[in-house]
Amino acid sequence: MINNLIIFFGANSKLHLLKIFIIFGLAGSLSVILSDPLLKLVSIENYISNKFLYWVIRLILIFPIYQFVLIAIALVFGEFSYFKKFFIKFINYFKIN
Repeated sequence: MINNLIIFFGANSKLHLLKIFIIFGLAGSLSVILSDPLLKLVSIENYISNKFLYWVIRLILIFPIYQFVLIAIALVFGEFSYFKKFFIKFINYFKIN
C-alpha cells in the first residue's frame, strides 16, 4: 500500500512521501487559520449576516490561500520543485485568454 502511495505521489522514498504529507497538512491547516483574519480584515461580517453565505465565501477564499501557503511551506522544506506543478496548474486554471 505504501508503495502504491509512493508511485501515486511520485515520491522518491518513504521519507519523501512523509515530507510531502507533512507539507500538504501544514498548508491546509495554515490556510484555514489565515482565512478568518483575512475576512475580518475586509470586514465581511458588515456586509453578510447569513452564516451559510459567510462559510461559502470563506471556503472559496481558502482555496487560493492554500496554493500560496503550499508554495511557501514547500520552499521552507526544500520541495519547491515538487509542488511547483500544483501551483502552475492552479494559475492556469484561472488564466484568462
